[in-house]
Order: sequence, then C-alpha cells, then structure tokens
Amino acid sequence: MAAGNISHIFRREFKVYFVSPIAYIVIAIFLVLAGWFFFSTFFLFNQAELRDFFNLLPMIFAFIVPAITMRLFSEEFNVGSYEILVTLPVTFRDIILGKFFASVAFLAIMMLPTLSYAISVALLGELDWGPVVGGYIGAILLGAAFSAIGLFASSLTKNQIIAFIIGMIICFALTIVDKLLFFLPESMLGFFQYIGAGYHFQNIARGIIDSRDILYFLSLIFIALYGAHLSVRERH
Repeated sequence: MAAGNISHIFRREFKVYFVSPIAYIVIAIFLVLAGWFFFSTFFLFNQAELRDFFNLLPMIFAFIVPAITMRLFSEEFNVGSYEILVTLPVTFRDIILGKFFASVAFLAIMMLPTLSYAISVALLGELDWGPVVGGYIGAILLGAAFSAIGLFASSLTKNQIIAFIIGMIICFALTIVDKLLFFLPESMLGFFQYIGAGYHFQNIARGIIDSRDILYFLSLIFIALYGAHLSVRERH
C-alpha cells in the first residue's frame, strides 16, 4: 500500500534526523540567525514586529534547507544502503515522498521555537496576526519547495557537500532573482519576477493568500520531486 510505504520511509528518515549531530547543529545555527534578526530589530531599533525576520527568512532558508536535505540520497548512495532500500516492496515515488515529508516535518519543528517571537511581540505591544500567520504559511511553503530542490540535488551525487552546494546555488538563485530586476530589459521583468521564490513568499507574508503564489510553490515542489524521480530511476 503506497500510503503505508510512504509512512514507513517518513518515520525512518525522521528518526535519522534526531540521531545525527548535524540536525542539532543546523537547528542551532538557524535559531541563532533568526534570533539575531528578530532581537536586533526588537532591542536596537525598538520595533515590536516580525517584518525583518520574515524578510530575511528566504535568504536563511537558501543556506539552511540544503544542509537539512543534503544527506537524504547522497548518504544512501555513499554507504550502499540505497541498493538495499530499492529491493524492498516500495516504489521510487514512495521513497521520494517519504524523504520529502520527513524533511518538511523537520523544518516545521525547527521553526516551532520562533513562535515565541510572535508571542513576545503580542505581549509587549499590538501585533497584527494576519501577516504573522501568512508569514508562517509562506515559510512552510517556501521550506517545502527548497526541501524538494535539496532532495533533487541530493539525488544527483553521492557526495553530501556537492549536494549541499548544488541545492544552495539553486535556492539562492531563486531567492535573489527578483531583486536583480534592474539589470534586465523591461520585456523580461514579469517572467523573472514570477520565478523568484522571494517575491511569492513576501506576497504571502503580507497576509494576502493568492492562488498564484500557492500554485508557484506547488509547481516548484512538483518539478523538483519529478526531477529527483528521474534521477534515482536513471541511477537504478
């Protein structure tokens, strides 16, 4: 049963995250960076808001998420456990989706402590919860898209560092492309703005849920996971 196979792969991968020191290092780095951007606004500029935190989240994710996903296939290829995995009664789709959902669940847990920022602001001043809810919805969608890209990068090589670099380059490019529009001719502005992940994330982070932004992230997830499917099938 596909759902049971996906659930089995998910539980297996999710448990592995918490027996690896890399997971705790990544969480610590993320919380230090996120805390710095939040508290620098909170104390240095005396602004009780989460705007700067959400503005910089795509850039943080571009480096953090590939570190979370780099081992998903690369480690299996390197130690030889992938050959054992594919002999089990599971499909490539089951393996890819199980690993993908595990990385997204880990990302959601990593984000959980940052809810304390919103609670702190709400206790100390007036907080508009619309952009906060939108920001976290956008963060999950952005994280899921970058997780899919990282999974694709991991499926290309047995070297985790190379997988991290490939995933980081793609995520970073999608993060900054809409910020480089002044270098482009006017006829191309609309296209390059649309492919920018940061542009769609900021739309949702304003508290405006637009179907075009949702469709963008779902399309990005599908393309990256399909790319991973083609990659592991070719390797097999």
